[in-house]
Amino acid sequence: MGLWLLTPLLLAAAAVAMRPALRRAFGWGAPIAGRAPAGSAPAPGKSAGPAAAAQPQPAPQPSQEAEPETAAQPLEAAQILAQLRALQLGLAAPIAAQAERERQVACALAAIGDPASERRHFPRRPNLLPQLMHAINDETVARRQLVAIIARDPALVDSLLRMANSSFYRISPQPVESIERAVAILGSDGLRSVIATALMQPIFTSAAATEFPCFAQLVWEHALRSAQAAVVHAAVAERTEPFAAELLSLISGLAEIVLFRAAREQGAAVTQGGASGAALIAALMDAHASVLAQRIGADWQLSQPALAALAEQRDPATPLGRSLRFGRLAGAIAVLYGNGRIDKATARLSLPRGALPAGHHDTLLAKLLLPFQDPRTRVPAPRRR
Repeated sequence: MGLWLLTPLLLAAAAVAMRPALRRAFGWGAPIAGRAPAGSAPAPGKSAGPAAAAQPQPAPQPSQEAEPETAAQPLEAAQILAQLRALQLGLAAPIAAQAERERQVACALAAIGDPASERRHFPRRPNLLPQLMHAINDETVARRQLVAIIARDPALVDSLLRMANSSFYRISPQPVESIERAVAILGSDGLRSVIATALMQPIFTSAAATEFPCFAQLVWEHALRSAQAAVVHAAVAERTEPFAAELLSLISGLAEIVLFRAAREQGAAVTQGGASGAALIAALMDAHASVLAQRIGADWQLSQPALAALAEQRDPATPLGRSLRFGRLAGAIAVLYGNGRIDKATARLSLPRGALPAGHHDTLLAKLLLPFQDPRTRVPAPRRR
């Protein structure tokens, strides 16, 4: 076949092949005004025909009005803490202040605030805490010296091994059975957290009460969640001592337990439970918990920066105070979310930035919204035979 015959055939084939691309690029073949585009529903009384039926139907677009993205609103700090207190005391909603309750609070504080009476409720400072804090923070202290200090407290050894064998810390199928191995696995930061928690958890456990069965457990959870957030904020946002922020978070929760136990001894309205007793406890916490935390810190001979951080919780001005306040709010948000009081959108909007970079903020939020793991319930892994 001659070249003069092949050339028109090749040009025709190329035109057919390029027609879809040209149509997309230049709009050729667009529907004429008044004519239904391909794939649309036929006019009444007319058949769509096989060609129209073969056209793909466009996917329906979701209605933005029917499904708004979120109706959540951020909670203020006072709202977060009020909702947390209501949850701890088994109330459906926070209780508004009343003049009579203010009088009861004043009477209760007069009894509890007496130095002799108040000090009787103070927990004894863990004997090993100062030595352990010094040993952990001193890089010149050998690991064997740290192990020797821990070995002096059998309860601490038990807690240390339990946590080292938990799914959070354990890195091998072999169980951790020695203090040396546990110290090596946890490292300095992990060891600080484990020791502080292990030394204080018996005080929280002893505060259970039949009138308010959830109070001690939720205060404990709040203290641990707060410590987790305060550590991140202290290290990243404030460049201050993370362990100090963690310890102060636990002491803040400890003050609430002490105040709760003292109030139950002094006030009949508290021991009766119900809304009246719950309202009195909530008001006592708001008025006196931070003051009591300062007194416990002074009794434990904490440093002046630590005592200042405990004293300035309503309006923190120091790096450690800001980290403690941030941790307390973040921990409260985590507890409220974990117990179904707020949804994820509200938690996300309510978590303060606290000078954290966006990446750290989002990572911390994700961790806070995970289910709570109580270290008191962690058990050692079974020994492999």
